[in-house]
Amino acid sequence: RSVYDDQPNAHQRFMEKLDACIRNHDREIEKMCNFHHQGFVDAITELLKVRADAEKLKVQVTDTNRRLQDAGKEVIAQTEEIIRCRVQQRNITTVVEKLQLCLPVLEMYSKLKEQMNVKRYYSALKTMEQLENLYLPRVSQYRFCQIMIENLPRLREEIKEISMSDLKDFLESIRKHSDRIGETAMKQAQQQKTFSTALQKQNNVNYGRNMHLGRSRILESKNEITLKRTFEEDDEHEEEVLTAQDLVDFSPVYRCLHIYSVLGDGEIFENYYRKQRRKQARLVLQPQSSMHETVEGYRRYFSQIVGFFVVEDHILHVTQGLVTRTYTDELWNMALSKIIAVLRTHSSYCSDPDLVLELKNLIVVFADTLQGYGFPVNRLFDLLFEIRDQYNETLLKKWSGLFRDIFEADNYSPIPVANEEEYKIVISKFPFQDPELDKQSFPKKLPMSQSVPQIYIQVKEFIYASLKFSESLHRSSTEIDDMLRKSTNLLLTRTLSSCLQNLIKKPHIGLTELVQIIINTTHLEQACKYLEDFISNITNISQVTVHTARLYGLSTFKDARHAAEGEIYTKLNQKIDEFIQIADYDWTMSESDGRASGYLMDLINFLRSTFQVFTHLPGKVAQTACMSACQHLSTSLMQMLLDSELKQISMGAIQQFNLDVIQCELFASSEPVPGFQGDTLQLAFIDLRQLLDLFMVWDWSTYLADYGQATSKYLRVNPSTALTLLEKMKDFSKKNNIFAQFRKNDRDKQKLIETVVKQLRSLVNGMSQHT
Repeated sequence: RSVYDDQPNAHQRFMEKLDACIRNHDREIEKMCNFHHQGFVDAITELLKVRADAEKLKVQVTDTNRRLQDAGKEVIAQTEEIIRCRVQQRNITTVVEKLQLCLPVLEMYSKLKEQMNVKRYYSALKTMEQLENLYLPRVSQYRFCQIMIENLPRLREEIKEISMSDLKDFLESIRKHSDRIGETAMKQAQQQKTFSTALQKQNNVNYGRNMHLGRSRILESKNEITLKRTFEEDDEHEEEVLTAQDLVDFSPVYRCLHIYSVLGDGEIFENYYRKQRRKQARLVLQPQSSMHETVEGYRRYFSQIVGFFVVEDHILHVTQGLVTRTYTDELWNMALSKIIAVLRTHSSYCSDPDLVLELKNLIVVFADTLQGYGFPVNRLFDLLFEIRDQYNETLLKKWSGLFRDIFEADNYSPIPVANEEEYKIVISKFPFQDPELDKQSFPKKLPMSQSVPQIYIQVKEFIYASLKFSESLHRSSTEIDDMLRKSTNLLLTRTLSSCLQNLIKKPHIGLTELVQIIINTTHLEQACKYLEDFISNITNISQVTVHTARLYGLSTFKDARHAAEGEIYTKLNQKIDEFIQIADYDWTMSESDGRASGYLMDLINFLRSTFQVFTHLPGKVAQTACMSACQHLSTSLMQMLLDSELKQISMGAIQQFNLDVIQCELFASSEPVPGFQGDTLQLAFIDLRQLLDLFMVWDWSTYLADYGQATSKYLRVNPSTALTLLEKMKDFSKKNNIFAQFRKNDRDKQKLIETVVKQLRSLVNGMSQHT
């Protein structure tokens, strides 16, 4: 350790001690060798003596072994042969035993391959199950069995793929045939409905037979023949119409369902099938953009949907668990919402009422068909009520055009009838009764124009068109009656009313036409009760026992008459304005012509002839028109005198104007329209008369003295009016130097005018301050 610790001279001391130890050991070894050396020498000597004997023994053993080997060669050969035979025998026995185990496996596998080749996949799966559970476990140690075991999953996947491919082909097939399947189902539903209707009619006939046996035998036999023909036609159709099973092979679904069920993947298959069918449902529910243009577009759309749900209903009833009622109800609710949205959108594009009606019939057949398969369709019938409103709108648009055409073609003159036959033709079209007219001899004229019976016929046609939509809606007669009355009210109060209002406002409609329109609306108003009876007859609803809606045609025709009356007043005033515009007074004439102006005489003659046409109008209308015309004429003449552009006027012009007003008063007093009491009509010109009398008589002292009193002779003369006219006369006098002479009378008269002007101004100012 001191060496390792590196002490001084440690290495040298260690070496010295090591040499001393070596010398001690050498001495010990030498002592031991010396002790055993004699024994070793003795042993070597004995060994040398034995070597000679050993050599002899060796030679003898070698010889003996050679002779023994030669003698045992044949025995060994025979023994080996026996061993080999025994091994072969054992192997053969083993092979036979193993083959007896393997042959059934091979036979089953061969059977499996054959079943795969002939596409008996369900049987193949059963064979695989037997192989796996019964046969292969006995010989699982063999390689070919391992190969088989490895192949079986692949074969299962192959079967799944093949069956899935068949299922996809099936899904594609039903997608293509959905419209045919749906068309078939809808035809069958229609036939069933026809059959039920015919059967119900037959039952009704049988029920009534006991009460009317004698009268109904012929009718009964006819109905039996009709029913028999219906049944025969249904039988023929049933032979021709194919079922869904005839159009589509459902075996791929059953096969695929069984295969997946055997493989334990039934839930996977159900989810896949439902997912794919949901996708197909979305495709089926997606309409073409042009579907609303033709009824064929709607028919194909409905047929595809019906075909889809007919297939689902069939799958529901022939399989267990693949399709459930909950699933089909959920799918139908989704589809129904989409269908309703699509029909709302596309039906809104339809402007043809015939197309809307055909759409309604398709929806009814569609709903009845699916209802027969257990699907709820109440929402579809609710949708039909929405479409009914749209159908009514399209009808209203169509009838609006028909009404316009009728009004355009009308000559607005009473209908002439030359003989009894023509009279009966008109009466058959329109319910007209007039005992006074019946007493007249032919030829004669009916008061209304040709448009009245035509309008009445078209209203009835509209009711028939509305009734067509109400059929097959599973509604009571009362509800249908209410629908017809509401739609007819819309026709009268909106469409016909609008057409009448537009007709009245047209510029080419003159006074004669307006008078005829008033007469026409009166007769149409009277015909409304016949329209109500007509609706009650076609719906078999009594107006007495049921609270039914009434037609609002009365208000429609009253409004039209009021509008026509107002238009008559307006056109009369316009015509008066036209005559007034051609008036050509010489406001500076020194004296009058001694006769009334030509324009005014023409105007009065026009008014006389016009009011003669008004004899067929109600008395109040003619009187109001006459009074309105006289008041407007009076106002226009007054405005002519007070026109701001007229700066001066002579006394001669006042006299001429007075002659014209006298003619107006004579016209008013001649009673152009009967029914006025006393001088009521003349009062329309009272303002002009008092104003002209004031200037003609120059009775300013009386006017100023009696102003403001109820007994004043010039009560209707306004100071501002008199002032305006007097200033025009004053300006004329100044301009023509009438008062420029320095004669006393002229100066007095001028002072009088100035005095009257001042007094009138003070009156006008007083009125302004009081106001």
